[in-house]
Amino acid sequence: MTEHRTRPFSSSQRLPELETPPVMHNPNEAGALLAEFIQQHPRLMILTGAGVSTDSGIPDYRDGDGAWKRKQPVQHKAFMEDFHTRQRYWARSLIGWPVMRNAAPNPSHHYISDLELLNHSSLVVTQNVDRLHQKAGTRAVTDLHGRADEVVCMGCGYRCPRDEVHDRCAELNPGFRKYTAETAPDGDADLDVDFSEFRPVDCPRCAGILKPDVVFFGDYVPKDRVYSALDVLKASDGLLVVGSSLMVYSGFRFCRYASDWKKPIATLNLGRTRAEDLVDLKLNARIGETLKASLDQL
Repeated sequence: MTEHRTRPFSSSQRLPELETPPVMHNPNEAGALLAEFIQQHPRLMILTGAGVSTDSGIPDYRDGDGAWKRKQPVQHKAFMEDFHTRQRYWARSLIGWPVMRNAAPNPSHHYISDLELLNHSSLVVTQNVDRLHQKAGTRAVTDLHGRADEVVCMGCGYRCPRDEVHDRCAELNPGFRKYTAETAPDGDADLDVDFSEFRPVDCPRCAGILKPDVVFFGDYVPKDRVYSALDVLKASDGLLVVGSSLMVYSGFRFCRYASDWKKPIATLNLGRTRAEDLVDLKLNARIGETLKASLDQL
């Protein structure tokens, strides 16, 4: 078995500043270039990030230069060790989770599903936790960072739908129903109030800590999940990255391995990516329009 590098889900990287902004591609031009890439490398592993889901109303983390747009999200260590962090997380989730739960796939999700139907996608590895690729009909999907629609007990492994915990939190904390705030990525919200009276829900089986079944920053992506995806990448003709700045290593690692294995890499993203020096085709263009233009030529 190949030995794979592991690293916690980190948020500390930044892209260097540029003297001039990167060139923006016309979607039709970008679509033609992407179609040519796919024709030359017909069986791709596709890695997707937050930029694929922004048109579904789910905010992303970073701007086009890889810088944070808002305060960094919850850290795994803080969530597990600090009760006040859990209070704040679940209170803000009362606002943020319904936005993610009710989101529908946008054209980009459907175009990526079309690539699978055309046998151009061997696997979609998504950094998103919204399950929108599955809702759009894509069958071969790896949720790299988990799924936000399920909750797991960190003590006994009890598992239940996120809505059950959400509804119970709402029942226990009726005073928090009055709040509104701007939604943030991954079911969070930019709410800043006194959370000291908020009552989180404990595991009904063992009274342990309940946590969304997602990989928080500072935690590790399960090794088996990474190894399985890398095995698919090794058997694919190349790697296509869509809607990700690749600022966290959990996604960037796939470009590192693709480069090591001499697999061609294409990126389609609004803004720069961390893999600028590794890729064969860099497309700074609107995602949905570019994917449509590409599919029209396949």
